[in-house]
This record gives sequence, C-alpha cells and structure tokens, in this order.
Amino acid sequence: MSDDSALLVNAKPDLAAARRAWLEQLKGERRLAPKTLEAYERDTRQFLQFLTGHLGGPPGLADIAQLKTLDYRAFLTRRRAGGARARTLGRGLAGIRSFMRYLERQGLANAAAATGLRAPRQPKSLPKPLTVADARKAVDASEQLHAEPWIAARNAAVLTLLYGCGLRIGEALDLTGEALRDRREKAIAITGKGSKTRMVPLLPVVFDAVDLYRRLCPWDLELDQPLFRGARGGALQPGVLQRDMRALRGALGLPETATPHALRHSFATHLLGSGGDLRTIQELLGHASLSTTQVYTGVDTARLLDVYRNAHPRARGG
Repeated sequence: MSDDSALLVNAKPDLAAARRAWLEQLKGERRLAPKTLEAYERDTRQFLQFLTGHLGGPPGLADIAQLKTLDYRAFLTRRRAGGARARTLGRGLAGIRSFMRYLERQGLANAAAATGLRAPRQPKSLPKPLTVADARKAVDASEQLHAEPWIAARNAAVLTLLYGCGLRIGEALDLTGEALRDRREKAIAITGKGSKTRMVPLLPVVFDAVDLYRRLCPWDLELDQPLFRGARGGALQPGVLQRDMRALRGALGLPETATPHALRHSFATHLLGSGGDLRTIQELLGHASLSTTQVYTGVDTARLLDVYRNAHPRARGG
C-alpha cells in the first residue's frame, strides 16, 4: 500500500483519518497479506470516490453513518456497469464491510446496512483437472522432491489415492494402518461427507504406491492408527501435503491449479473422457447429488467436440 494513494481519497478530514487508522490497524495488528491490504485500500478508495458523486461532495463520518443499503447497491451497480465481475464486486464489498465494522467498533457508524447486503452471486467455477501426463508425473514417487525417501513415497501414495480412487484428501488421511494390506481386495469402503460409506475400486498401482510407503516408513503403522504419518510420527496434516504439492508443481512446471484436490477432479474427468457413466462416477466420488457430478460434463466439452468432429457423419458436411 502506497502512502501517495491514501492522499488521493475523496473524503472529509475526519473520515480520511479514520480510514488511515483502519488501514494501519490492518497492517499492524491483523498483519494482513500485502496484496489483501492493497485491495482493501483500493476498494474503499473507489467507494469513497463513488460517494463523492453520489452524495454531491466528499463524504465525512456523518455521511457514512447515514448510508442505507440502497447506497451500497448503487455502488455495486455502478461498478458492474463499469465491467467489474461478481468476484471483483464480492471482494470489494468485503473490504467495505471490514471498514464499516471498524467504524462501528469505534462508535462512529452502524455497519448493519453494509453487512446485511447480500454479496453478488459468484459464478460456479469448473474444476480444473490436470492432463493425464501431468497427473502421472504428480503421483510418481521418483518425481517427489523430499530428500527423505519415505516422505517422498508417502506423498506419492496419498496423491495416488486421490487420482487413482478419487478420494478427498481428508478421506485418504483418515485411512488407518489396516487399510490396503491385502492385495486380493478389489475395493475399499470409504466414509465420506454426511457419514455416507461408498465402495471404491482399488487399482494395482494404488497398492504399489502404498506398499512402497509401508516398506520405507520408519514408524510402526499400527492397525488402528493413522496410515499416513508426518515427519515426527503423528498423523499427516493436509496442509503439509498441500505445501509439498505447491513445491512439486513449481519443480515440474505444472499449472497453478495443480492442487491435491485437482487430482480428484482429474480422476472424475479422465473417467468421463474415457466413456465412464456419470451415475457411476457420482457413486465413486461420493456425491449426494448427480448435479454435483454433472459439473464435470462442462470440463470435458472440448474432448466431446473433438469426438464429434472426428466421428459424426455430418461433422464434415456430409
């Protein structure tokens, strides 16, 4: 956040001072990330610039205290007319609400009109799967970065469960030492959201990855204790795997969207792309509603169009 930008605010001295104090508090006490702080500064500056025209002059604390829900809606409407999308509007409203709550705590304004305003509905973003080649690299034990062989094997085993079985990261980390011991098992019972249990088929590659981890792990993997362990022997935490995945995607040149959860998306998308039935994929993923799974049909539209162009008898103008 630049000091120069703070001087360009259209506001009366009392409101400008309160805003500076709020930004300093965010920077000092709450230690917000620099980019978030810059966004809050910019969004509130734009709001005050809007109010200057909306109210017929620079606003002060007295003006801010009298704002109604309609005033905030007018700001969002103006921003939308200027090309701002729902995500940008939602972020901007978050900064304004934070400022108004600060003023309310100082006894300078009532934040009800701002906090009661419904944020713009965010567009439903499609999952971003990895390519088959990138997914294979991500789950390969030899590609893992950790210097400890057992930790590299552990990460590969968990990621293989996400991609090979479509598990959520929490479901993989909930497995105990008794899981995946008998290679004759063709499926495993997974308890997911809503305490619903589903049967998930097991591929040989999943057993291979877990077996390698078991052989190298220095901890005694008791049957009733967590299968996947942290560096000190405790249960592996999701944040550790997510951090390691961030480093891995940088080293392998994978896209920013290559997260552990993206491997679950990749499992579903690659199954669908190979002719998998949507209802079966729903069962494998543990989705309560088919509509949740149907989002993957949007992901694979490009492939479906390719199939159409290459195979449909009328695609070539026949």
